[in-house]
This record gives sequence, structure tokens and C-alpha cells, in this order.
Amino acid sequence: MMGVVIVVVHVVVAIVLLTVVPIGLRLVAGPEVAALRRVWWTPAGLAVVSLWLPRGPLTGALTLPYLLLTAALAAAAAWRAATATGLVRRAGLVRRAPGPGHPWPAQLAVLTALAMPLIGASALTAERYGYLLFGFELDVLALTVAHFHVAGFTAALVAALVSRQSGRGPLAASAALCVPAGTLVVLAGFFLGDEIELVGATVLTAGMWAAGWLTWRHVRPTAPDRRTRALLATSSVVLAATMVLALSWALGEATGLPHLPIGWMAATHGVANALGFGLCGVLAWRRLRVPAI
Repeated sequence: MMGVVIVVVHVVVAIVLLTVVPIGLRLVAGPEVAALRRVWWTPAGLAVVSLWLPRGPLTGALTLPYLLLTAALAAAAAWRAATATGLVRRAGLVRRAPGPGHPWPAQLAVLTALAMPLIGASALTAERYGYLLFGFELDVLALTVAHFHVAGFTAALVAALVSRQSGRGPLAASAALCVPAGTLVVLAGFFLGDEIELVGATVLTAGMWAAGWLTWRHVRPTAPDRRTRALLATSSVVLAATMVLALSWALGEATGLPHLPIGWMAATHGVANALGFGLCGVLAWRRLRVPAI
């Protein structure tokens, strides 16, 4: 059964790497991000090819360009943070640190979106080599790749866009803050136990529900055409449903209560989040033609 799950996870990862992430990067401002997006396809394509080859040194080597690419993306996030806080100006690296002009919770969510693919890429490289990174089983590493590209990158980016678009109210700030916080607490739960992971899943679910509601209530009605409204509606509805599954799974793992097995989670939560939430979401935001964040 786990073999089928991994195939499903690999399909999800391939879709996200080749569609969701590069489309999403078009929604992020900055010359560094634009430059990385232009060279995205070869490293990401090699990483996708590696998914369908037997584990080993040669297969793992195919993922290294993508690992370096995501490391550069994380470095772009660090540079963005330094410019936003004025550190580079005080260091004399630039005359004036450009102010993005967005609410700081939205900026934090964007930084999270840019940094999280590096965690997924690290898990991918280790899993394709057959190396038990931090002692985690290879199947767990494979699931980690999908999680930190969908929840880590896509959800954080959408939360940032929704937060900026819907204003500076408390719900918008909560969406932009809870998604990064929940993602990081889930990561901590990998090391500290299922109870911590449940806390992270709860915070992440709260943030994603807030983003979904704001999308439905404030962003969808402003869409200029029926197709964009349908994409936004699909993204919101799928998000609401799939996060119920995520929360029930985390609760079951922490308490022993009945919950879906991992195979069904991959086939339902994983696929629906990648396609219904992630792909529909970034396509809708591209069609809205909003300024890059």
C-alpha cells in the first residue's frame, strides 16, 4: 500500500514543482525572484525525473540543481527581509532600502513562502539518495517534500496575497501569521512529537480557513470574469474540506482516535490540496493581474 502512496505523492510533487511553484513565483516581486524563476525549469525538471528512478547516488545527484535553486530562493528571502527592515541600508549596501508597502504579516508570509521550498528540496535530495536525514524514514521524507511545497510555499503565498488584498483587519493578519507559524510548528513536531505537530496543524488550519474565507468573501466577488471566480471558489472550498482531513489526521496521530490511513490522506488531502487549492489558487491570482507582492 505504501508503494501506491509514494506514487501518488510523487505525482503531487511533480505537479507542484512544474506548475504551482513557478506560477506562484510570478506573483512575487523582486529581480532576484524573477531571475530564479527564469532558470526554474531545468533544475525542477531534473528533480521530477529523479522521482521515477530507483534511489541511489546518481538519482540523488539529479536533485542537486534544484536544491541549489531553492537555497538561492531562500537567500532571496533573506535579502528581502534585510531590505524591508533597513539592515542593508544601515550596512551601506544600498542607498535606500525599498519599502514593499505591504502589511508586515503579509511580508512575513511571503518570506516563509520563499524559504520553505528549501526544506522540501533537502528532504527530496536525501530521499532520492536513500539517506535517512535526521533519522527519518524515506517514506516520511517523501511526504515532507510535498508538505513543504504545498503548505510551506503555496499556502503561505496565498495567505500573503489574501491578506494584502482584503485589507489590514485582524482576520487578514491572522491568515498571514497563522500559516507560517503553523507550518513551522508542524516542522518542530517532526522532531518533538505528535502533540506538537497537532498544535501546528491546528494553527495552520486556522490560518488556511481564514485565508479561504477571505478569498470567498472579499476576493472572489471582485474577480473580473466567471472563470476566475470559479477558480477562487474551488480553491476556497477545497481548502476548507482538506484542512478538516489534516486536522483529524493530526488529532488521530496524537491521541489514537480513528482517522484516515496515510494512503487515503495522500489520495484525498494531498491531491486535492495540490490541484484544487494550489493550482486553482495560483492560476486565479494570476488571472486577477494584481501587483506582485
